[in-house]
Amino acid sequence: MPIVHIYLLEGRSEEKLKNLIKNVTKAISESLEVDPDKVMVVLHELPPDKIARGGITLKERR
Repeated sequence: MPIVHIYLLEGRSEEKLKNLIKNVTKAISESLEVDPDKVMVVLHELPPDKIARGGITLKERR
């Protein structure tokens, strides 16, 4: 059973997230030749104050 973890900044619409899950599931299913029902997708939505680049949070960079 493939398990895919995707980390992204919070703030996208539910529709966009559902579309992402659908497309990733399809890509994994086709690439690995497994039933789509066996593919698990886990989204980790992170707030911009919890991610930093170069010592500066993404919230501060905005």
